[in-house]
Amino acid sequence: MKRGFTATRSQTAGEARLRLREFSSRRNAETAGWFFKTGDGCYGADDRFVGVRVPDTRVVAREFRDLSLLQIRSLLSSKIHEERLLALIVLVNRARKSQPSDLQMYSGFYLRNLDHVNNWDLVDVSAEHLLGAYLFTLSNASAEKVLSKLARSRDLWRRRVSIIATFYFIRQGSFALTCKIADLLLADEEDLIHKAVGWMLREVGNRDLGAEERFLRSRYKKMPRTMLRYAIEKFQETKRKRYLER
Repeated sequence: MKRGFTATRSQTAGEARLRLREFSSRRNAETAGWFFKTGDGCYGADDRFVGVRVPDTRVVAREFRDLSLLQIRSLLSSKIHEERLLALIVLVNRARKSQPSDLQMYSGFYLRNLDHVNNWDLVDVSAEHLLGAYLFTLSNASAEKVLSKLARSRDLWRRRVSIIATFYFIRQGSFALTCKIADLLLADEEDLIHKAVGWMLREVGNRDLGAEERFLRSRYKKMPRTMLRYAIEKFQETKRKRYLER
């Protein structure tokens, strides 16, 4: 059993790193390296893992909830994947409990440090809460402007942020922005974008099947196969087959 840790107000990134290492495992690191495609030429080629499971990272995040933004940035700029994940989870935990007026601060910090949000799990744990939640407080035009710029980025992870951030809108019953960003990403060449867009469309359908089908009706024949499969995963079998027999 890992020893306990008593939180203090003067927490540092160095202390958080040491605490994180208490949960590390070489076997887990090797598994993570394979799972996140760190081989030469793969999307995670430059990523490094020390082998800390996500539940354990969440434990450390709760213990270091009082890290300053300066210390969080130190973790977020690390070459170690789990340290970047830890930084984002601390931020998300804080943002979810913050006043609406603080969301702009967290969102700005997030956008300034997007270069370090550079793997799919880092995007998926953060984009909705650190960007989507703030954009939801803005006008539709302002939110669309931010996400459209990300969707047109040459960077894979920024494009994934653009669609995953709309998950916050989906949860609030607002689907138009998801559909607009999905349109921008419809011809994307990356499989990780196909999966993300399909996932978000499926989440729209979970709440309003008609809204999803209206989007699909004129687009499903030209959608990447993976994107379509993810989008219609929960359709009745006969309906799924009709969409797939294009």
